Amino acid sequence: MSSVITITEYLGIVADTRRWVCLRCSRDIGPADVDYKRGLLLYDRDPRDIYPAGLPGDRGYTPDPQWCRIVEYYCPGCASQVETEYLPPGHPLTRDMDIDVDALIAAHRTAAGDQG
Repeated sequence: MSSVITITEYLGIVADTRRWVCLRCSRDIGPADVDYKRGLLLYDRDPRDIYPAGLPGDRGYTPDPQWCRIVEYYCPGCASQVETEYLPPGHPLTRDMDIDVDALIAAHRTAAGDQG
């Protein structure tokens, strides 16, 4: 049985297959040498949906949608929200992790006492 290396609360990497996996439902997210966000569902949200104004005419703490969009990422298997990012409109999605998968798996196997 292959071991899973925990990366975040919701994401892991399966050592034998070198693939991202959801830690909640075990859904395969995609190759570990590719950005995990490519395997997730994306919801591009209007900030006004999340931060409604308190009173008529009050902007409160709502980011201006002309300057900010909120991008949410969900597991396609269990719908757990894996990540959220605030970006200017038109900005490309970010790659927030760049993992040396070979080094990670080697270190994991060494720590586990596995030479394979």
